[in-house]
Amino acid sequence: MADDAPGRRGYAYPLVAPALAAWATAFVLVGLPAPVAWAVAAVAVIAAAGLALAPRFRRRAPALPITQGRAGARRPGRRHGVGERRSPWPPRGWRRAGIGVLGSTAAVATGVGCWAYLVGTGPVAELAEERAVVTAEVVLTDDPRVVTRRGGAMPRDRVVADGRVELIEARGRRIRLRAPVLMLANGPQWQGLLPSVRVRVRGRLAPADDGDLRAAVLLVRGPPTVLEGPSAVQRVAGHVRQGLRDAADVLPPDQRGLLPALVVGDVSRMDPQVRNDLNAAGLGHLTAVSGTNLAIVGGAALVLARAVGAPLPVRAAAAAAAMVAFAVVARPSPSVLRALLMGLIGAVALGTGRARDGVAALAATVLLLMLFEPSLARSYGFALSVSATAGILVLAPRWRDRLAARLPPRTPIWVAEAVAVPAAAQAAVTPVLVLISGRIEIVAVPANLIAGPAVAPATVLGFVTALVAPFSLDAAQWIVRPAGLAVGWIILVAEQAAALPLAVLPWVGGVPGLVLLCLAAVAVFLLLRRAGTRRIALAVAAGVTVAAVVATPVAAPWPPPGWLMVACDVGQGDALVVSAGGDRAVVVDAGPDPVLVDACLRDLGVRRVPLLVLTHPHLDHVGGLEGVLRRRAVGAALVGHAHMPTPEGARLSARLRERRIPEWTVPPGTHWRFGPAEITVLAPDPRPGAAPIPEGAGGGSAVNNASVVLHLRWSVGSALLSGDVETEAQAALLRRGVPPVDVLKVPHHGSGRGDPAFLAAIRPRAALISVGADNDYGHPAPQTIARLGALSARVYRTDRQGDLAVVVQGDGLAVVPRGEPRSGRVRGR
Repeated sequence: MADDAPGRRGYAYPLVAPALAAWATAFVLVGLPAPVAWAVAAVAVIAAAGLALAPRFRRRAPALPITQGRAGARRPGRRHGVGERRSPWPPRGWRRAGIGVLGSTAAVATGVGCWAYLVGTGPVAELAEERAVVTAEVVLTDDPRVVTRRGGAMPRDRVVADGRVELIEARGRRIRLRAPVLMLANGPQWQGLLPSVRVRVRGRLAPADDGDLRAAVLLVRGPPTVLEGPSAVQRVAGHVRQGLRDAADVLPPDQRGLLPALVVGDVSRMDPQVRNDLNAAGLGHLTAVSGTNLAIVGGAALVLARAVGAPLPVRAAAAAAAMVAFAVVARPSPSVLRALLMGLIGAVALGTGRARDGVAALAATVLLLMLFEPSLARSYGFALSVSATAGILVLAPRWRDRLAARLPPRTPIWVAEAVAVPAAAQAAVTPVLVLISGRIEIVAVPANLIAGPAVAPATVLGFVTALVAPFSLDAAQWIVRPAGLAVGWIILVAEQAAALPLAVLPWVGGVPGLVLLCLAAVAVFLLLRRAGTRRIALAVAAGVTVAAVVATPVAAPWPPPGWLMVACDVGQGDALVVSAGGDRAVVVDAGPDPVLVDACLRDLGVRRVPLLVLTHPHLDHVGGLEGVLRRRAVGAALVGHAHMPTPEGARLSARLRERRIPEWTVPPGTHWRFGPAEITVLAPDPRPGAAPIPEGAGGGSAVNNASVVLHLRWSVGSALLSGDVETEAQAALLRRGVPPVDVLKVPHHGSGRGDPAFLAAIRPRAALISVGADNDYGHPAPQTIARLGALSARVYRTDRQGDLAVVVQGDGLAVVPRGEPRSGRVRGR
């Protein structure tokens, strides 16, 4: 914890203003032409020179004599002796601060201008403007990242990789150069490639986005050809990361995904629901390698060096070397770069015997990063990292001391520190979170306080596991088990915190939200200054908390008592839950996102799924399968893809086999009873000789028409779950006979490809449309809404009303909307 001794403030704070000026300069100038940046640099240099030299050329002003009053008091000339002049220029300290600010502005502006000139000129930039097709040799500068867009008929995994073009072939020319590019590619061949690997690729160049200090974006066609393997350093780092992943395979899925993320920032196997819970609980920072990890590694190196009797400079060098090695393994992300530079500055200070100051180290780090990596100025991750560190350095010591003064005597100081550190960090990052997402994480401080004790053992044991695994996997798996227990505690805390009412408080986003937050902070400060208003404010806050935790579930219970079926709001997709009594339910489709469907099932208290129905293998219906399977027992899966084999259907079958879930196809007329619901299959017919699946007009229409269609009956009403059947399959159902129902799950999210006679035959009183807000497909179609209106059917939509529950009302059925859309974004098809 940083010391606030007055003697150190002069060392720390003069660096803050230049660092902030450098950050602001880079933020404004990144993305602008090089001449603009150089013009700013020139103006800053001239202003700095003027501020430094002007006092030397000032005119000598006449002296202002000192006069004495009756009591001997000095009058306006009292700061100057007789004959002294009052300088019109600022004091020397302010001049130096101004020169520092202007100097850092000039340096960063010059650097940004050079970056802009290098990436905005040359062969790559020219070819990108022409959208030229090229063959290039590229050296990877980071791990390729797989970005999944959920939804749609087929998987949409895209590989994103940073690289440096060193050879380019276009239009009969071979050009050697060095230019940073961003590659967008597809295919499994990219997975496992390490930084420093040299590949040959072919694709089309396109201009980079404004504000991106890259020469171009390369849209890669086909797989890469590896020309040269990784460097020895990256090969060792890759073995270490892979060893940790292999050793963690003995842990449960959620733990095996979080441990590598916690130790080395490897999020490749993170459970989406765990990630969501961590973010909602204010624990998302644990998956980004930062100063905590480097402090542990550097501290361990210091302890070992001290144990062998090494002198102070050698100890500092050992800590620095350990931190650099760890940064290579963890990859140089913005938070790692910031923490590494801060740690190296601290190591230099330790080695030279000078007192360290955290604020000075942080300011110097920001200044250096703005000089050499100005694109970080617009990185929210970097802003969060710097803000959290600044909060810990500036606010935490004061809060710790004030809290310790109010605790009972003899209370250890670490108790106050354990509360002050997460509170200060959360307070500092809240403005950034408001700018990013328009929310305030209410439970972040208690969640960090409770989960904090498990972070250090999980990190230490995980890092030891990573070092041991390349030599002995068996030994590493023994070491990783207690690390799994610590990680399991973090997951449990995050899950429980995220489930609390108002765990995340919605707030106005952007600059208006930031202004409102500042006003609220001022109001809270004024209220807490005096003891009387402080007690009133605390009492009101306690009352609001109790109301949120206790009264909200009572006033607006979810699910409604006696619910029969719920259409979950999973964005642009389908996920329906049919109650089978107690904690059992039949799940029909899983939506596009495992996080959203798992959250819906958790809210409904579903822990056992005797039957899972996957109507057809489009990702907006099966992409969230892992969310259904998460910590739930599934009895069997009724699938529709056996009628229309597809690659996605094959992957789905493989996953079901892996989980040892029986896969069924059944003929029409098959029925089951689960609790209050009787379920009957109406289509399709898998028997030999049955009518073929109608093709339809669109590319995915045949698969849609092969959807499993279910008829549900309860004692007070009925429903039809129609998957994504389109016009042709609806006509086929009509020919076989479809009974009227009370509730219809509208086919294909309300698509316009429907048969009006189908709706007329069903004549539903209520129509449920599961659809994503502002989707790209125009769902639901206006003509579908008009047809339902003409039948006097009341339309309910998940994009506007959130989860939709079908309940018993008197001697019939009713639909109860939750009123809170769970998903605020489009999720594909």
